[in-house]
Amino acid sequence: METLELDVEGMSCSGCENAVTNAVERVEGVERADADANTGRVEVTGETGFEEEVRQAVADAGYDITE
Repeated sequence: METLELDVEGMSCSGCENAVTNAVERVEGVERADADANTGRVEVTGETGFEEEVRQAVADAGYDITE
């Protein structure tokens, strides 16, 4: 199991949290995602090796990952 925390730019409400969470949870190997607009972060848990796919899923949902 791997846990990944990423900073997400552009989340401002519960709808944004849901959009990011749903997009990330569709990535193969992800078991759970929890986006929080207050902190601007998403925490992702699942099998190893899914980071690039998660980053792409967030981007496809219309949000940016900040480094």
